[in-house]
Amino acid sequence: MKWLISLTALACVSVSGIANAQCRPERIDLRGPWGQASFTVELADTAQERARGLMHRESLGARSGMVFVYDEPQPVSFWMRNTLIPLDMIFIGPDGIVRSVHENAIPHDESPISAGPDILAVLEVNGGTAGRYGIGEGTEIRHPAFDDTSVVWPCE
Repeated sequence: MKWLISLTALACVSVSGIANAQCRPERIDLRGPWGQASFTVELADTAQERARGLMHRESLGARSGMVFVYDEPQPVSFWMRNTLIPLDMIFIGPDGIVRSVHENAIPHDESPISAGPDILAVLEVNGGTAGRYGIGEGTEIRHPAFDDTSVVWPCE
């Protein structure tokens, strides 16, 4: 009987570990009426990392991206100076909900790209990715950068 209790406890820990393993800084999950997708991401959460972003990169993996995280929700603006590849910019509020998407930002373009106030994070992925998946306003995001008490899809 003891071995059965131990085995059950181990199974619960293992399942819990799998759920927690899904919420890692190097992974971001998205879901919506279109389904779910996950991307391996680099985290840019300092001013220096956010300023450098994906500049000078010649390629980005199909399921890769960069997530820019700010200390508090705010208006943010991006440009494509020194960026060599087209990107989709996915602007996310503090509740983990996509506020807007700018698709196929043009390499080297210095026009400002913004999404309004109350942005906590921006996910950059290859241009065309948002359209292929159906990622748009209302898509839910799961990542440890979001406060578990105020998001619609928390890390558990």
